[in-house]
Amino acid sequence: EVQLVESGGGLVQPGGSLRLSCVASGFTFSAHAMRWVRQAPGKGLEWVSAINSAGEPATYAPSVKGRFTISRDNNKNALFLQMNGLKPEDTGVYYCANWRYEYWGQGTQVTVSS
Repeated sequence: EVQLVESGGGLVQPGGSLRLSCVASGFTFSAHAMRWVRQAPGKGLEWVSAINSAGEPATYAPSVKGRFTISRDNNKNALFLQMNGLKPEDTGVYYCANWRYEYWGQGTQVTVSS
């Protein structure tokens, strides 16, 4: 059974940081490019960042470039998203998914508010 389990979300003040994690099982994680996708309240899905199977290169949506860093540890079947300089508009549910969107996690809530 394929599973992607996100963690690390929470409530943070503007300007703060969070590190999201996504642990994969049930498929060959190291063979897949991976993505982070988010959904703000009342809005559609927005692609945030992607990383290829080997860890390079990484790409980012303009809205997060320079503030977020995606990484992965294939030995631990884990994907990460370091989020710095958080803004209220970063609020939403964050999902990890594989490149083709075949596999999704359940999401982790990120709320940026004072």
